Amino acid sequence: QVQLVESGGGLVQAGASLGLACTASGGTFSRLAMGWFRQAPGKEREFVAGINRNGRNTLYADDVKGRFTISRDNAKKTLYLQMNSLKFEDTAIYYCAADDDAILFTVHATADYYDYWGQGTQVTVSS
Repeated sequence: QVQLVESGGGLVQAGASLGLACTASGGTFSRLAMGWFRQAPGKEREFVAGINRNGRNTLYADDVKGRFTISRDNAKKTLYLQMNSLKFEDTAIYYCAADDDAILFTVHATADYYDYWGQGTQVTVSS
């Protein structure tokens, strides 16, 4: 069983930067593909970014590409999301997720592939 705990959310102004972290426990982190998802009020959960087991492959949603960077530190069992040039529409609860069935170079954008989820952290961007 894998437990995920997100941190780093908060309230920022549009144009600012914010970093999120997700710390894993209870599993072998280096065997997990990881992803960030978000859900805004009244909207469905959507994919933000994903990273494969060794960090060499990443995937981004079109509306965050060039502004957000996903990374991981397998020694620290931690996933990161650096968010720059934040926009009002980035406001959402951000969740990290783990896929424990991924082969080495795989990273998925579909939530159904992910087996474990954190509790979420709120990111609010004021316009």
